[in-house]
Amino acid sequence: MNEGKVNLAQMALRQIEIAAKYLPHMEPGILEKIKHTKREIIVHFPVKMDDGSVRVFTGYRVQHSDTRGPFKGGLRFHPDAHLDEMRALAMWMTWKAAVVNIPFGGAKGGVECDPRTMTSHELENMTRRYTWEISPFIGPDVDIPAPDLSTNPQVMAWVMDTFSIRKGHVVPGVVTGKPLELGGSRGRFEATARGLFIVAERAAHSRGLAMKDARVVIQGAGNVGGTAARVFSKAGAKVIAISDINGGVYNGRGLDVAKALECKRNNNCFKKGEIDGDEISNEELLQLECDILVPAAIENQITEKNANALRCRMIVEGANGPTTPAADMVLREKNIYFIPDILANAGGVVVSYFEWVQNLQELFWSEKQIYQRLKRILSSAFDEVKALSEKHKVDMRTAASILGIGRVAEATRLRGIFP
Repeated sequence: MNEGKVNLAQMALRQIEIAAKYLPHMEPGILEKIKHTKREIIVHFPVKMDDGSVRVFTGYRVQHSDTRGPFKGGLRFHPDAHLDEMRALAMWMTWKAAVVNIPFGGAKGGVECDPRTMTSHELENMTRRYTWEISPFIGPDVDIPAPDLSTNPQVMAWVMDTFSIRKGHVVPGVVTGKPLELGGSRGRFEATARGLFIVAERAAHSRGLAMKDARVVIQGAGNVGGTAARVFSKAGAKVIAISDINGGVYNGRGLDVAKALECKRNNNCFKKGEIDGDEISNEELLQLECDILVPAAIENQITEKNANALRCRMIVEGANGPTTPAADMVLREKNIYFIPDILANAGGVVVSYFEWVQNLQELFWSEKQIYQRLKRILSSAFDEVKALSEKHKVDMRTAASILGIGRVAEATRLRGIFP
């Protein structure tokens, strides 16, 4: 198949079909069920802008499976948000929660907008109106949104407040990723990046690669990519390149990560002359020779068109869906070890689960307790996926899919099809 960017929903379905070959006892009816989402909500809602005009936005909330627990998934604000994207991301969240064996299903939501062109007041109005529209379908026992692209703890605070107003009492468990002052969990903001490092370190060790002085390339400088750069650097690795949507910076001797991220924060880009390094495009960044490549930006970055040009020893996926199925085949032929998104970036949903539990029991844990529990869960998940990879002689993505889909299929079998 000759491909560049591929449809994410088709990609997700293709991954199910590949994994199903290794689950011979899964009933055909169950396979058919998990290929479909349970509910797809599309809302069109008006928002009054600061100039007095009214703009109609389109929002989504796709709920894939609640077989193993409440729906769980991020909320993104992005101009390219669309239904097929939400379907795939909701499905991947189902497998992700199952891989790390926490009692959640998968969902995803978003609003088609460009938050960079909107004021804070407009973002608040939009968030609250969107929340009002989907509020009959969310809740701490039903569906629990969390931050994603261009959303943050403040956005979660607006969602929580709007939902609470509708219910008539405070409901902190309706979202995770909230500010600490509103019942958020310590360690939640850094959870995805910290989890990514835990998995990367374990994967590196299994391949005989020491993290100290390992050359790391990171695509993406947001919450996941930027935080991961700090964590890798603190552990002694050399972050030799990092980028955002506009391009990045490269220094073969290792970047001053703190200075690079400060430049990005102050200028919204990696400004030439302020960082000791050379300008580099995202395309060039992916092709750098390195030990560990971390695609932590958006989907469809490693495709059949550029996979042959990659010169990394290992890929650890910080983003969701950054690698297409056809690219996976190329990576296997090149013997590039890759850790899939549903394992590598599962730290966020794990600590979201911790936050949810803390909200329900009204008892909060220390950051040390959070990190210890996170490390234990992700290390166990990595070992289980690796064991399946070796047993079936498949790559880690297929192994992770076998584990996650297998758990959801078994839960579906046990619950049965009603009536």
